[in-house]
Amino acid sequence: MKTCIIFGAGEYDAQTPFIPADSLIIAADAGYARCLALGLTPDLVIGDFDSLCKVPDLSNVVRLPVEKDVTDMEAAVKQGILRGCKVFHLYGGMGGRPDHTLANYTILTKLSQEKREVFLYGEGYIVTAVTDGSLTLTGGRGETVSVFSWTERSEGVTLRGLKYPLENATLTNTFALGVSNSFADNTAVISVRNGTLLVMREVVPESPGDQAGKKLP
Repeated sequence: MKTCIIFGAGEYDAQTPFIPADSLIIAADAGYARCLALGLTPDLVIGDFDSLCKVPDLSNVVRLPVEKDVTDMEAAVKQGILRGCKVFHLYGGMGGRPDHTLANYTILTKLSQEKREVFLYGEGYIVTAVTDGSLTLTGGRGETVSVFSWTERSEGVTLRGLKYPLENATLTNTFALGVSNSFADNTAVISVRNGTLLVMREVVPESPGDQAGKKLP
């Protein structure tokens, strides 16, 4: 499955992003500066450039109007979909303005409902989503994992390998039962029969050179 890596203007941690071979790399607005800092050449640069404050003088730039119906990150995701990508890794999509972070959560859940894999990276956390299926996570014992229902109801929720397990439970979007769980072992399985779950997991580097992307399923 073709992978799309998108760099946004939000927070980053000290870990080096893991870039699978032959990935489509997209810079969303000031994410272009992050690409330059990492020595990466994006295949596409897109945005209204209100945060970068200057339109790059490149042939692969898509300039968006400031007044538009989608964020720069969502516009970048749409470009990845048009290019046939099924797996998305979104960096720099949390921190700063909470409204933009929340907007990126909606992107995660929409892509999940379209049966695409998607991961959103922030400082010390990775967020993903699962719809009518299961997700296997690997991590360190005691690292935080929180599970929320994004749909009004999520039925048949099962959590295994976590300190507080669930079996065939129902979660709702008005009661945060799944907050502040943690790995009981090195592997956890999160599944839902009907609905969409937003899953947030802590990432604690094992060493200064540890890469967040390598810790994903």
